[in-house]
Order: sequence, then C-alpha cells, then structure tokens
Amino acid sequence: MLNFYKIVKENLSFNRFEFKETVCLEYTCPIDAEQIGIFSRNDYLVYVLSGKKTYKTINGEWTLVPGQTLYLKKGAEVIHQYFDDEYCMLGFFLSDELIKEVMAEMKGKVVLNCEQDPEEFTAKMVQKSDYLEGYFNSMLTYFRGINRPPDHILVLKLKELLINIINCDPLLTAYFNSMTETDRPSLQQIMEKNYCFKLRLEDYAELSHRSLSTFKRDFQQIYHEPPGKWIMKRRVKHAANILANSNQNITQVAFETGFEDVSHFSRVFKKVIGKAPSDYKKSLAF
Repeated sequence: MLNFYKIVKENLSFNRFEFKETVCLEYTCPIDAEQIGIFSRNDYLVYVLSGKKTYKTINGEWTLVPGQTLYLKKGAEVIHQYFDDEYCMLGFFLSDELIKEVMAEMKGKVVLNCEQDPEEFTAKMVQKSDYLEGYFNSMLTYFRGINRPPDHILVLKLKELLINIINCDPLLTAYFNSMTETDRPSLQQIMEKNYCFKLRLEDYAELSHRSLSTFKRDFQQIYHEPPGKWIMKRRVKHAANILANSNQNITQVAFETGFEDVSHFSRVFKKVIGKAPSDYKKSLAF
C-alpha cells in the first residue's frame, strides 16, 4: 500500500503548505490505476473540486463528487478512481497535536457536543455549510498564489477549519475530544480497523505513532501473541463472517480480507477454523 501522507509531504510538485506535522495541499491525482490501497499516519480531510473517487475502509465506502467533504481517520483505505473527469481535491492532513491544541483552546469558551461514541467510524461525510464552503474557497487563494502565507496565518487558517468542523459535526467533536485524553493513538483501534489491509508491521507502527520495537512490545502486552499471528487469525475470523453473511465467492473474500492468493487463504483458514473455506461455506447451508 502507498504511504499517502509521505507522498504528499515529500512531493514538491503539489501546491501545498506544511506546518510541523500538518500538511495541506491542492492535489490532482497523478495515479492512473483504477484501484489502489493507501494509508496515512494523520487523519485527513478531503474536499472535492472536480471528478469523482470512492474511498473504502473496513466498515464502509463513500463516493465523493464535487462539493463534498470526507473526514478519514488515520489508517488505510482502498480508493477506486474514475477517469471521466480529472480528480482534483483539497487535502488537509491534520496532526494530532494541532487537533488537541484547538480542543484545548475551545474548552470553556463554547459548549462542546461530545455525547456520541467516536470509536466505531473510520470515515465520515462532513455536513455542508456555507462557512466550510467559504473556507475552502479562501484556501484556494493561498494554494494558487505565488508566495507561501506566513506561518501565523497558516496556523489560524488550519484552526479555522477545525473550528468549523466542531461547530457542525457532533461525532467528530466527540472524536477530537477523545484524542485529548491520550498521548498517542489507541493501538487496539488501529489494529481493529486496519488488519485486513496489506500493511507491513512498520506501517502499523507508524499508524499507531510508535517505533517498531515499541509497537511490538505494546502489542504483546495487549494481545499476548505476536502481531503477525494475530493479524492472520483476525483476517480469518473476518473472512468466516463474510462467508456466513454474504454471497461473495471464496476468491473475493480472500482478497477482501488481505490475503495475497486463494491457496494461502485456504491453508490459513483451514488451520484456524478446522475446515477449508469451501467446506465451511457448505456447512452453513445445513
């Protein structure tokens, strides 16, 4: 999978600004593959200027058209691209530190709606508002200008974005608030939302904002087994659930749950479940 955050952070050909670990940019997709996997260590927000693209995570998919905004949690997704019109977006890769700073400044000044459970979602459409629309239009002036805005203006503009989201989306507000209660992302949440993607252990460590050695140590303390073993078992459990509750064939299930090929999937499935996938699916009919 492609490290999307690293690509936008290091590619100087995009119209982009960077402040500490937050990166914002105007992005015209240079990838010509119809489907591709990506991941980002930062949450990011997408606002579509032109074209269409579908983002699929472990628990849903969203197809965006011009004028729509999607907020994606740090993690992986598969994107499906359409080539009828050039896909162009504004992207904001928001650091945890910036989000926490804004929440600290907002507390005590406004009433924050933090009653919803923020753990289950991986991505969320952001409700349209005149304020957000005006914000994105104002950012185009900076992206398409000759000079980079001063840091203090850029910080204010990024905070303006987050405040606009807080004012219109209770679920994201609750999620931002939950981030202030921890010093780094929950390893369990990262694993539960991303185990079926073809990520390396180094990628999981990056998503959870840990070094590889710290990731392995923390993982062992939580799950009491090595990451590779847990990931395979969790993928098989997910595959068994899909076989039991959908009409997808075995090949489709294998690739959807992160296996490289059907034969490998069948071997691991039988080792964990005790039956080959085809036999397991047949047994469900009785």
